[in-house]
Amino acid sequence: MWKWSSLLPALAAVSVGSAQTAPAAVDLANLSEDIRGLSQRVGDLSVRVDQLEAENSALRDKTKSADRDYVTLSQLNNAIADLNRAVQAAVAAGQDETLKQVSLQIQKLARLSSAAMEPAAGNPSARGAAAGAGTASFSADFPKEGINFTVEKGDTLALIAKKTGAKISDIVNANKLADPSKIRVGQTLFIPGGK
Repeated sequence: MWKWSSLLPALAAVSVGSAQTAPAAVDLANLSEDIRGLSQRVGDLSVRVDQLEAENSALRDKTKSADRDYVTLSQLNNAIADLNRAVQAAVAAGQDETLKQVSLQIQKLARLSSAAMEPAAGNPSARGAAAGAGTASFSADFPKEGINFTVEKGDTLALIAKKTGAKISDIVNANKLADPSKIRVGQTLFIPGGK
């Protein structure tokens, strides 16, 4: 780098060789002082440039580090997404199991309600059937999963079994029907294995 301080001796020599008048000496002294100030300023700027280069290098290092952190954040986001999917699958499986349990309980309640409502309906033959139901025996050997079916006008157990793909004996046992010919419109039956 070119230094202003190397120009000072040359200027001094030129001014000594030329007229040695007071105004020229003052001008030379002023010029020398300006050159010295400029040299100092250039030195300060050189130091500042070195500092800026050091800061720039530090910022580059931080940027590289931030890029590595970004990859880590991306991996973290992927891991969180995987975990969320696993949690949602577990919740869905739990909900399915809970719904199955609730469905079975509702079907059981419907069967019990249906059996309890028949004698209360005031139908003498139904009361007799309910009284006979205490002595009738029903098999528990039927599918425990199925559907609820509401009896419509004209339905018989045979027709219901045909519609749903179930066995008549399974319907009788599941609903504890003492007299299978005595189903009524609006009655809800549990159809084991029904579709």
